[in-house]
Amino acid sequence: MKLEELIQECCKQKIAAQAKVYQIFSDKLFAVCLKYSHNKEDAEDNLQDSFITIFEKIEQYKNKGSFEGWLKRITINTALQKYREKAPLQIVEEVSNKVEVEELELKNTVFNVDVLLGFIQQLPDRYRLIFNLYVLDNYSHKEIAEMLAISVGTSKSNLSRARKILKEKLEGHQKKNENSI
Repeated sequence: MKLEELIQECCKQKIAAQAKVYQIFSDKLFAVCLKYSHNKEDAEDNLQDSFITIFEKIEQYKNKGSFEGWLKRITINTALQKYREKAPLQIVEEVSNKVEVEELELKNTVFNVDVLLGFIQQLPDRYRLIFNLYVLDNYSHKEIAEMLAISVGTSKSNLSRARKILKEKLEGHQKKNENSI
């Protein structure tokens, strides 16, 4: 069955079609959920809530843009909404107009993806959300500011702080590995 047919069947609330869409996209969307969650259990909850929303709103998808992109946006929005409901984000307002961009320059180093993702998940919520939205999901600072109801400058400064924390963690990990050799 083609994707368009599956979507049409999902619009009719056909369980078999919904199961197939879940089967096709759940792994990719779970990876998205992991980026925005503290742990696996939260990610699983976010995934389930995302699919509930997806199937409730599937009639709104009008075959403009990729279906996977539409699913991903709903998943990100669901995760962000859960954070807003749990506790207000403690966004640190911008300290100055000049934002230093902290680049991760660790020469001749290869990091395991799991190590890097683990460090990203350890970031404070406000930094992790902005880092993921900007770096991993390619949202602009303007879009992030609108999504999180913050200023563009705050988005930039929080991204800079997230990068600084990640750089310190990666440098520490690198030194630890060098010392164990």
